Amino acid sequence: MRVNRVLLSAALIVVALVVQVSVLARLQLPGAVPDLVLLTVLGLALVYGHLGGAFVGFGAGLLADLAPPADHAAGRYALVLCVIGYLAGLARPDHGRLRTAAGPMLVVVGAAIGSTLLYALVGALVGDTAARHVGLPGLLFTAAIYDLLLAPFIVPLIMAIARRAEHDPLAESAGNGSPRNNITSGWLSGGTGLRIGNQRGGLRIRAARSRAARAGRIKGVKRL
Repeated sequence: MRVNRVLLSAALIVVALVVQVSVLARLQLPGAVPDLVLLTVLGLALVYGHLGGAFVGFGAGLLADLAPPADHAAGRYALVLCVIGYLAGLARPDHGRLRTAAGPMLVVVGAAIGSTLLYALVGALVGDTAARHVGLPGLLFTAAIYDLLLAPFIVPLIMAIARRAEHDPLAESAGNGSPRNNITSGWLSGGTGLRIGNQRGGLRIRAARSRAARAGRIKGVKRL
């Protein structure tokens, strides 16, 4: 991932985690806790794609594993969000722009249910049976409801911020493999109307034409 993506993702995830731990976790809602970190990962994955989503998910999950009051083994939620971020990135829309809300809402519901199931599965493998005592069906239902209610406010906002950062004029243009045709050259030449690649050739042709015209005028004067 590029540096601007890493910095932006880290800032958004830290803000989401702080709000989730300090506000949402204290609401004492029945069942699951609204997962603002998951929604942030989904919004970034829908812009960055599957590889970026996997990296963002792993970092976000690891930060959530280490942040208090975490009571589970470190790396457990990192694995869950890494898988969820990768799968969500596969559903990235063209150019990171949403055409309808149906697709992202399905992604949110699937991610809420999938992350809860995967978290419980990993916990069962390491001997953590807390999900059995709480009630897994209730957790699945409430997680899907809470995340679905928050998604229209969080996911589009995260995607809009990520897209704006992608249009940084100092960053290399996405999908352009030629080093000469980067966004910096386009930005520098955008206000002048000149094409950087053909600028020298055009100036040389103009200079040659000026010299030829001047020589023709001088010859005409000498003949007179």
